[in-house]
Amino acid sequence: MADEPESGERSFGLDPKPGPAVADRARSDNGIELTAGALKQDPGLQHLQPWVEDSGEGRWTVEESINTAVPAPVIALSLMMRFRSRQENSFGARMLAAMRQQFGGHAVKPK
Repeated sequence: MADEPESGERSFGLDPKPGPAVADRARSDNGIELTAGALKQDPGLQHLQPWVEDSGEGRWTVEESINTAVPAPVIALSLMMRFRSRQENSFGARMLAAMRQQFGGHAVKPK
């Protein structure tokens, strides 16, 4: 592509050096704090089914990574783990559903 860097890296129109804004966002959305919040609301996560919603962003990202031959193993595995959550009743799957609800407002399936 004519507008891509010679190194072969693709920018996808994103700022490659976003600076402190990313660190500030990560600090303000601390996953541990969000997890603690979910556990304070329901320590045993008894109100959730072990179903982690697939909202589409991860699926789209994995499809694009395949179409463009750009490896995205962590995102691909996280999508597969969402599918796995639908196979058995586990605390881990309920915890993941609760964390995603806390972090991004993703849907959960109440019992």
